[in-house]
Amino acid sequence: MAKAERPINKGAGKDGHKVNKILITQPRPDSEKSPYFELAKKFNLDLEFHPFIRVEGLSGKEFRKQRIDIGEYTAIVFNSRNAIDHFFRICEELKVKISQEMKYFCITEAVALYLQKFILYRKRKVFFSADGSTDGLLEVINKHKNNEKFIVPTADNGKNDIANFLATNKSAYVEATLYRTVANDIAPIMVSGYDMILFFSPFSVQTLVDHDPKFKQNGTLIGAFGPTTSKAIEDAGFRLDVKAPAPNAPSMVAALEQYLAVAKK
Repeated sequence: MAKAERPINKGAGKDGHKVNKILITQPRPDSEKSPYFELAKKFNLDLEFHPFIRVEGLSGKEFRKQRIDIGEYTAIVFNSRNAIDHFFRICEELKVKISQEMKYFCITEAVALYLQKFILYRKRKVFFSADGSTDGLLEVINKHKNNEKFIVPTADNGKNDIANFLATNKSAYVEATLYRTVANDIAPIMVSGYDMILFFSPFSVQTLVDHDPKFKQNGTLIGAFGPTTSKAIEDAGFRLDVKAPAPNAPSMVAALEQYLAVAKK
């Protein structure tokens, strides 16, 4: 990867590398009030946003081929807002009416609250992981695994720890593919050099590997949000420098701020 000129800045990596130019593998936030921009001002950062992947929803016709009768199930697991959007879109397209008794299990409270766009939110039927981790969600599901029939939405190429857990415990469940993950063209953006790249999905890590199988990390710092993304980075042979969520850092912005603050000392 070509190295860009790096001006002196306030933030520095723990190994002494200056941190100025950061590539964030997600779309640019719609609001200029995003905490990313506040962080950029605080540490004099040059942020570039470029999503490495995009999500394409399956049509109702494609979903129907899976022969899943949504009405037969009493619970559904959501690990993202994308999954929520596509589930209710497909239900609307197929004219499926969701029972008011359906239970919803979500990876984070933020994802759980997003359900308010589609349902009358009641805490007695909405559950979420206390710490935003898959393990935390499994702890919640564990209390209900013998009493519910679960729908586990997934991408067409994704591993699913929730489904594996339910299978191991002989719980009633079905995996439902709602969308597919497609790699974007990252060649134009990777021409530049970056001090740090932040990843939010294992698929984004795979996009980098597929784009340049000989990519060498060298002095580039790498950050990851979520345990599956962290694992994908390490499995690809890269060094993980910034990890979120972490103690006192529930978001990537918070973890990055902690990292830069320590680096200044």
